[in-house]
Amino acid sequence: MLLSFIVHTYSLRYWFPATVMLGTAPAYLLSWWVWRLCSTVLPLRLYHKLDDRLYCVYQSMVLFFFENYTGVEIVIYGDIPKKKENVVYLSNHQCTADWIIADMLAIRQGALGHVRYVLKDGLKWLPLYGWYFSQHGGVYVKRSAKFEEQAMKKKLLTQAEAGTPMYLVIFPEGTRYNPELKNVISSSQEFASKEGLALLKHTLTPRMKASHVAIEAMKDHLDAVYDVTVAYEGTLDSAGHRLPAPTMPEFLCKECPRVHIHFERVAMKEVPLEPLFFRRWLHERFEIKDRLLTSFYESDDAQQRSRFPGEGRRSALSIAKTLPSMMVLGGLTVPLLLTESGRSLYVRTWVYGTLLGWLWVNVSP
Repeated sequence: MLLSFIVHTYSLRYWFPATVMLGTAPAYLLSWWVWRLCSTVLPLRLYHKLDDRLYCVYQSMVLFFFENYTGVEIVIYGDIPKKKENVVYLSNHQCTADWIIADMLAIRQGALGHVRYVLKDGLKWLPLYGWYFSQHGGVYVKRSAKFEEQAMKKKLLTQAEAGTPMYLVIFPEGTRYNPELKNVISSSQEFASKEGLALLKHTLTPRMKASHVAIEAMKDHLDAVYDVTVAYEGTLDSAGHRLPAPTMPEFLCKECPRVHIHFERVAMKEVPLEPLFFRRWLHERFEIKDRLLTSFYESDDAQQRSRFPGEGRRSALSIAKTLPSMMVLGGLTVPLLLTESGRSLYVRTWVYGTLLGWLWVNVSP
């Protein structure tokens, strides 16, 4: 019985925040639909402005759980600009919690509503979320030969020409690095060797297409590229072997005590746009990431392990930035669930929102 109680209590650590985040989605989507219908005759810039505000509210609620609720400690190496900028955010990719890290940095810069993602094509089928991410300015891409360069370029150019604030998150590796998937790592290294590139140990070989299209298409709109390297503390076993990064459920279950984030701002004038030079530049950025992660996991000095070189600064997120959003969304959701008509509307929003989303993503040009 005691074991059952412990397991039940542990599972609640995940199910409580997951239920709230998923449960408030229909109320959020209804609010967005109202604004979308009202804004059809308004300039695109004005639509994006309020859409960004709505997105900021929802993501602030998400950060309440991933940061305030979990109590995770954020350690940042490098200086995040205080003012908002139009940027492409390039990061290593290890787990499903990685997209939250971009939110963590963006909210500290006052740019949370401007976060948009380049996502693998299969994620467009996520109920409600998959369709909404596209409406918020995100881009779905297919891998390798199926990559639709012109479609991505057209969407990003449209947003840049409309003056849409941009915090575009890209994971150039294309898939998650997992130290237990030796075949994936081996294939990545074989590709690097074939292309005459340095072999990487703690990241996969970055693919350049999406990053290059994004930066080249928005070159006159962007201020900088943010080069971000992330490491999750607690992913080193007693024998010194690297372990997989925490999943989102594990993160919400408070299994990650600390996240280390190495941040470097690269001015646009330092980014080569010619494809051949860009590929070399991008790989060199990942060589730097690989050295940082090698130090984090393999430093001969035990005091330097599980941290990046240089001075790290602990950065706590005030609950005043996140709790109000949860209260607002909760206040919109609870009335829907108190009446039969409200519950019916809630369910229909989930069903029709999902169906309309699939149609919008797959049928619209």
